[in-house]
Amino acid sequence: MGDHSISRAWPAAVLWDMDGTLVDTEPFWIDAEMQLAADHDGTWSHERALDLVGRDLMDSGRIIAENMGVPLEPAEIVEYLLDRVTVRLEHEIPWRPGALELIEDLRAHDIPLALVTMSYLRFVEPVLAALPPGTFAEVVTGDAVSRGKPDPEPYLKATRGLGVHPTSCLAIEDSHTGASSAESAGCTVLVVPHHVPVPGGDRRVVRETLVGVGAASLPEPWHAG
Repeated sequence: MGDHSISRAWPAAVLWDMDGTLVDTEPFWIDAEMQLAADHDGTWSHERALDLVGRDLMDSGRIIAENMGVPLEPAEIVEYLLDRVTVRLEHEIPWRPGALELIEDLRAHDIPLALVTMSYLRFVEPVLAALPPGTFAEVVTGDAVSRGKPDPEPYLKATRGLGVHPTSCLAIEDSHTGASSAESAGCTVLVVPHHVPVPGGDRRVVRETLVGVGAASLPEPWHAG
């Protein structure tokens, strides 16, 4: 398959965030939040919506319930949002620049991939269906963990499923919330900010885009092995 002769420490696995990293679905969520507010005479703003980027869906539902002024429980809010964004994703998958090309190159180098997202499985399924079968050896969704990002649980669950140590892995994230989750699990994080700024960190490498990024140009894990 790929050329393994390059003298470097390959990640034991590359762990992908989805919303804002693999696909640009954050506008779908924001539109759905604005529609929810309009449907129930609630109050919401683009700035408040950006504060939810990368968060666990139920956490977002609680924040919306407390601040939007709608007569719905957090679980009802999550279902409302999921219904609307899933329909849009079934008709249009807005891939982030360079993401598909990097996935193809990683697979050519036999580097295992996982998807670690706070979206629920029914929202993730159209994305998985658009990729070659088996692209992700492990898929962790928000409805499969008890504590979502920024807690390390999602990334720890993914690495356990792959049978690799998190300090040997590279995560790709677009938000501080997601980067904090991966970082606290022990992963090195390639941060590609998109909708919100992301501060640097000891285990973070920040790049403006994934365009032109291949397996050989990925940051090496801090403690490869």
